Amino acid sequence: MKNGIAGIVALFVVLVAVVVGYSSLFTVSETQQVLLVRLGEPVRVVTAPGLNFKVPFIDTVISIDKRILDLENPAQEVIASDQKRLVVDAFARYRIKDALRFYQTLGSIQAANIQLTTLLNAALRRVLGEVTFITVVRDDRDALMAKIRTQLDRETASYGISVVDVRIRRADLPEQNSQAVYQRMQTERQREAAEFRAQGGQKAQEIRSKADREATVIIAEANSQAEQVRGEGDGERNRLFAEAYGKDADFFAFYRSMSAYESSLKSNDTRFLLRPDSEFFRYFANPAGKPAAAGGSAR
Repeated sequence: MKNGIAGIVALFVVLVAVVVGYSSLFTVSETQQVLLVRLGEPVRVVTAPGLNFKVPFIDTVISIDKRILDLENPAQEVIASDQKRLVVDAFARYRIKDALRFYQTLGSIQAANIQLTTLLNAALRRVLGEVTFITVVRDDRDALMAKIRTQLDRETASYGISVVDVRIRRADLPEQNSQAVYQRMQTERQREAAEFRAQGGQKAQEIRSKADREATVIIAEANSQAEQVRGEGDGERNRLFAEAYGKDADFFAFYRSMSAYESSLKSNDTRFLLRPDSEFFRYFANPAGKPAAAGGSAR
């Protein structure tokens, strides 16, 4: 009976020793840092990974992430120095560098995110309010993000937090302003297009007018040259006719009559009302072109 009781007591002692031994051990992973709290008071911070000891049932182990954490900030509307409104979508990355101060000031990641969101929005308004809209959206965004990170890191140092990075994901005009800007840009582009078309039409008209003037001049010069050549040809022809007339007056008269016949009888609808003994038909009655004798005409 005594042996049975002793065995039970021994088993109980062993069990208690196992429980106490298990309660006095804790492990720290690569991604965590541990804060030991004894009766509500922080005792020490363990950052090295591995197996560690604590006072069982008295010390409390609080694990705090030591990785880089993300803070997603809701889109905020800020006013630039030129009084233009901007919708800014930004985020931050931070790390808990002092677990004790973090625990004493904030206590949890959720509380840290709330506090960091407030500080980040204030830094965004403060920094972006000092520059113009163009500087934010186009010219010097990297320098602005670096300035915001520096200010935010300085303000979060008292919470045991180090801000690693701040990024402006998007910075645009509000939706209603964007539509107004789009309409204004569209109107401006349409005005420029109409102006370019008008300039093109004017240029085309100038080119056409110049071409018409040049064509008129060329045609006039061509007609002048043609008339000059025609006059020279007519003069040469008259000279030749004059020479022919001087050499053989009868042949020249015959040639002129033949040319007149050809010109007059060329069209099919030509009609003449002439006397048969007209001077025009003298070569029909006599190849020599001499008028017929009176006796012959009576016959």
